[in-house]
Amino acid sequence: MTTVTAVRGKRVHHAETKQPYLSREQRVALGKAARAAVPRSSHAEFTPAPRRPDPVAVLESQAATRVSDLLPIRYGRMAVSAFTYYRGAALPMAYDLAGTPSSGIVVQACGDAHLSNFGIFASPERRLVFDINDFDETHPAPWEWDVKRLATSLEIAARDNNYSDKNRRRIVEAGTARYRKAMRMFAAMPALAVWYAHAEATEIQARLRYELDKSRSRNLERTMAKARTKDNLGAMNRFAGMLDGQPRIIADPPLIVPVGDLLDDQTEREEIEQGLRDILAVYRATLEPERRVLLDQYRLIDFARKVVGVGSVGTRSWMALLIGDNEQDPLFLQAKEAGPSVLEAFTTPSEFDNCGQRVVVGQRLMQAVSDIFLGWVRVKGIDGQRRDFYLRQLRDWKGSAEIATMAPSTMSVYGELCGWTLARAHARSGDRVAIAAYLGSSPAFDAATREFASTYADQNERDYRVLVDAIAAGRIAATADV
Repeated sequence: MTTVTAVRGKRVHHAETKQPYLSREQRVALGKAARAAVPRSSHAEFTPAPRRPDPVAVLESQAATRVSDLLPIRYGRMAVSAFTYYRGAALPMAYDLAGTPSSGIVVQACGDAHLSNFGIFASPERRLVFDINDFDETHPAPWEWDVKRLATSLEIAARDNNYSDKNRRRIVEAGTARYRKAMRMFAAMPALAVWYAHAEATEIQARLRYELDKSRSRNLERTMAKARTKDNLGAMNRFAGMLDGQPRIIADPPLIVPVGDLLDDQTEREEIEQGLRDILAVYRATLEPERRVLLDQYRLIDFARKVVGVGSVGTRSWMALLIGDNEQDPLFLQAKEAGPSVLEAFTTPSEFDNCGQRVVVGQRLMQAVSDIFLGWVRVKGIDGQRRDFYLRQLRDWKGSAEIATMAPSTMSVYGELCGWTLARAHARSGDRVAIAAYLGSSPAFDAATREFASTYADQNERDYRVLVDAIAAGRIAATADV
């Protein structure tokens, strides 16, 4: 990943070409030069652009390519609170971030690094690890865009939980400070050591025993235990049943709709089912050879459309049930539609022709370990349009934190864990030495980011009200409690 000249509110450019070798001294000088051009204190700045677009209009612009009958679910979920709105508003914030001061140091960015997009899942070695778990918007961009989105999510979540001003400031600064300190640590490490670094859940649990009281420590243990039940066999019990002696995905409309229920014509259903088998054949080619051997031990049984997330609702997402030797050997795959990243309009277009490949490559760059079935495909949909998808296991020991029930001390610790994890992800692809030199040892960047987070949380609340008012006025339809 390249670095570019520091800029203030300008479009950021990057190039996926091999960069000339720079010594550690040169990289330190690069970071310090960026700091001189764009001081750390400047990151406190946020002023809405004079012609800032209506946030609901921005969200509606995404609706043009989505499944129209699912959009009310998206808006209904976003309207629950200022925090759920924020989770679905990656595009409006990308627009705003593009107008803020930028260090010009580019990394493989998550693009949607709010605290609910971190969690635990299984490594291929069957150990629980903590990492970023959503990469729909991943794209090269300035590292501070991710940090500001994370910091602001902490501020908004803390407001939703009615924390005091003092607690909110402490939580946001702690998360940002952990990012800064972790980046300085990674800057001192060999490149291989950075790539090997990961956060195992058992190590996190042991460390947190000294920072959390017994009740909250037990909550963490329950979260880890629950995650281990969210495997393919658990998904079989949750999503499938027997029909005419064969396992089938159980309909739960509008959230889960088997492909046969989406079409009335028998011939069309047969054509689609064959097309879905063709999808798996094309997807298979994107896997490593040894993983193709594993996939070949399963046969496709059923396919269904599945609604996921908040911001992703309306994009096409499918779940596939495959069976090995018997019903006790299931494999659930998720095929999720991938479009251009929200960051591309404010940086440069992706180097990848296939948006699913963009997601997969970005995920492998940022995650310490990734799903063994991670791959991509381009296929023709039910409506005859060609679209890009990426595939992974639907459930593989996945677990997430209960943000709404966190105490301030727990959210502070959790925010620090997210900050460390984000720093490690950026250190894998970006110039960790230059970023560390830019950040320095003082808390100047932490304080500035805390101020930005507070100011942007105010903007987020105003945008949230615009959405709620649009729903009340009948401008857009929203479905509650789905």
